[in-house]
Amino acid sequence: MENSERKELLDSIYKRAYEYEADYGFCPQAVLAALQDYFDGIDDEVIKANHTLAGGGALCGDGTCGGLVGGMAALGCFFGRSREEFGKSSADGWTGSSKIAKKLREKFIDEFGSVICNDVQSKKMGRSFDLWDQDDFRKFEEAGAHEDQCPDVTGKSAMWTAEILLDRGIEIKK
Repeated sequence: MENSERKELLDSIYKRAYEYEADYGFCPQAVLAALQDYFDGIDDEVIKANHTLAGGGALCGDGTCGGLVGGMAALGCFFGRSREEFGKSSADGWTGSSKIAKKLREKFIDEFGSVICNDVQSKKMGRSFDLWDQDDFRKFEEAGAHEDQCPDVTGKSAMWTAEILLDRGIEIKK
């Protein structure tokens, strides 16, 4: 794939994840759905299983940003240890997929300063929000949460994940 084609593909993946987050919310699902649109290997059940991991987990903000979680889950679909491999992994098998996911995590920290949802909210919107409080959730939305703030985080995570997949030889759908 030529550099211009690759850039166009990555831009398209960014936009797709951005749109999914803006339209439907739930950042890990937006990342996974966008990647599923371009790569075989991400099952619908993985997207479903990641629903509760949005907003730092259970929408509580104190855990890992769902945008990053979705990217890591996608990487796990391709490079993670299967159940059949329990107890059979080599030394590299124990950490192989984590080494790959660590690259995404580091890129995420370089851009957003933290992996914690509340910290990412503060960086993007000037403060964090209690997503379970109706008034604070309204302020979250007014701060552009699903207009451009969270969609940008989600888009970047999907794009960076796609870069890793491509660099590791995972081909796009035909």
